[in-house]
Amino acid sequence: MNLPAWYVCAFGAGTILALLLIHRLLHRFVLQRRSLKGDLIGENGAYALREVGNVLAVFILGAAIVKNALRGADPKVDAIWCAAYGVLGLVLFELTSHLGLRFLLRGRLAASLERGNVAAGLAAASHYVAMGILTSRAVAGQDLRGLGLSVTFFALAVASQQLVLISFRALTTYDDAEQIDGENTAAALSYSGVSLAVALVIARALEGDFPGWELALKGFASLVACTAALYPLRQLIVQGVVLGARPALRGGALDLAIGRDRKLGIAALEAACYLGSALAFVSLA
Repeated sequence: MNLPAWYVCAFGAGTILALLLIHRLLHRFVLQRRSLKGDLIGENGAYALREVGNVLAVFILGAAIVKNALRGADPKVDAIWCAAYGVLGLVLFELTSHLGLRFLLRGRLAASLERGNVAAGLAAASHYVAMGILTSRAVAGQDLRGLGLSVTFFALAVASQQLVLISFRALTTYDDAEQIDGENTAAALSYSGVSLAVALVIARALEGDFPGWELALKGFASLVACTAALYPLRQLIVQGVVLGARPALRGGALDLAIGRDRKLGIAALEAACYLGSALAFVSLA
């Protein structure tokens, strides 16, 4: 059913504004964080970057909730389901983001942010956006069965994303956590690119109707497995074709440029190639 643009926009604006308000209150009074305004206008750029990623994730989540929940038959019913999925989505997003950040940089993220480490702020921002992407695809539907499926597949998506990232970054010759904690913004850019790319691919695995557990899990696993293509893309295409360096199965000029020389341009190019490949995959798959 094609709904009027004004109807969708009205629900979209209302849902996003409500989520932003709840998000702000939650961080201020429940998580006992500094105020959003204080982080954005303060002198600590790391906190500002973190909150920018946080807010962007809420926008992504709100738009997806409205797109999937609206049916147009009854505004009251649409409002109820937008509210239900909005609360569920925000709770899942905040919970997984908060827990994930505790493990980022092996538990050193809080101290790194406190001292104004912009690289850590960038890594935190990308983590928030990645979680927002996953949550936005998992939280979809307009019934109680859909709510249960949303929670189950969201848990699978988050676990898969973390496992893929751990496996992928273990193949680099430099330690992401040490480099980012050491204020290597190039390493943070590289990490952010692969984190968002993996989230986009796994989010694609969450789309579509539920055909039954066996088919759904097989389809999910097959799409998650496609993230393995990012590593040969990095080592062979980015390093060999784009940069003109000697391709290598592990290490090489790309690792040296980021881990040792901290080349922002090369890291940005690497991240762009990850994102470009993920967006192409999502469009074609």
